[in-house]
Amino acid sequence: MTERRSLFSGLTERLSRNLTAWILIGMVLGVIVGQVLHTQLAADVIKESVAPWLKLLSDIFLHLIKLLVAPLVLSTIVVGIAHMGDGAALGRIGTRAIAWFITASLISIGLGLVMVNLFQPGVGAPIPDVEAAKAAVGTVPETSATGFILSIFPKNAFEALATNNILQILVFSIFAGVALAAIGEKGAPLVRGADALAEMMLQITGYVMRYAPIAVFGAIANVVAASGLDILKTYLELLVEFYLSLVLLWVILLAIGAIFLGRRIVTLVKYIRQPLMIAFSTASSEAALPKMFEQLDRFGVPRRISGFMLPLGYSFNLDGSMMYMSFATIFIAQAYGIDLTISTQIMILLTLMISSKGIAAVPRASLVVITGTLAMFGLPVEGVAIILAIDQFLDMGRTATNVVGNAVATSVITKWEGMLEVEEPEYVEHPHIPAHTAADGRAGLDLDESNFKQG
Repeated sequence: MTERRSLFSGLTERLSRNLTAWILIGMVLGVIVGQVLHTQLAADVIKESVAPWLKLLSDIFLHLIKLLVAPLVLSTIVVGIAHMGDGAALGRIGTRAIAWFITASLISIGLGLVMVNLFQPGVGAPIPDVEAAKAAVGTVPETSATGFILSIFPKNAFEALATNNILQILVFSIFAGVALAAIGEKGAPLVRGADALAEMMLQITGYVMRYAPIAVFGAIANVVAASGLDILKTYLELLVEFYLSLVLLWVILLAIGAIFLGRRIVTLVKYIRQPLMIAFSTASSEAALPKMFEQLDRFGVPRRISGFMLPLGYSFNLDGSMMYMSFATIFIAQAYGIDLTISTQIMILLTLMISSKGIAAVPRASLVVITGTLAMFGLPVEGVAIILAIDQFLDMGRTATNVVGNAVATSVITKWEGMLEVEEPEYVEHPHIPAHTAADGRAGLDLDESNFKQG
């Protein structure tokens, strides 16, 4: 009996540390409960009395996600910009890096929009309450280009925060971050305050994500109860089509990298396979960062370059997450039968590209950005609860893609600067990278341009 209790206790402890396992359990239980409610064995009166409570479980999660949007975006963008220093300090490498990141982001989000419109995984999906959602949302208004640009600039910062207007929050955050960097020591208390706010929001995000398995259970059970097991076919199609899109993105990124690196792009893929597998299995880019530093050292990237590029890229160059956010946003619109014009989709693309910057370190950061974007364009936020059920499996692919994108970006910028060295054998040992180095966007790097000169 004692051995059984010990075994059960050990299993419970391991599961408490493994959110993926709990999410899988929530999915299985949700399918079982939902199918029982869907069959004729369940009386309609039982179904009607249980369904609102199941929906409540996922709605609580959605409300908590909305809670995170404004303070999270504000604090992370302000701190990130303030820590960068002024534009002159970033120098030539910073300028080239940002240009690469913007280009890669446009390619990733644009490809996501093309593929989701080509595959149309959400069209005909057995989502409950489609007609009610369409009636509530109505026709998504088509905003003119001038109207959209004007709507980006806030008239009142507090109003933007109160309404979760993500683009207006970003504009205010950028001004605040640049101003704090410009005034130097006088702004240090505010920077520390914003840093503390960011840390607090990260902690709250961790708490919210612990509730995710319960939300998954409620969302799956509610959907299956209304639609039956046909929804699982929709999930499988979404997974397959999303991963096919990621493969195409890999081909494009590696092809662009080959233009700069030539045949060494094959060697780069060989060197990053270990951090790639770490990122895929853990769904965490940060978990792969120490090994990524080590492998790029061996590939020939000087540490003073990778120490700047990788932390910056982890905030501003998330190619897999970019594609996922455009894919998921349009999927939700398709699932609820909402037609979006090309101009509206382009505006969504630009919104996602800007709003995703700076919050990469947040678990499930993509869900936060998607929620804010859906709300901004009047799309049903409830759709997030649908993709939440398989978000872990989508997260594994997009995280691995983020690693590939940052490895290519770092290597290309190094080659562009004429600083790519001869690769080292794999048996060469390198010191472990301290955890605080990965967290610091500056990575202890002196950004004075003279330090980057050849030789």
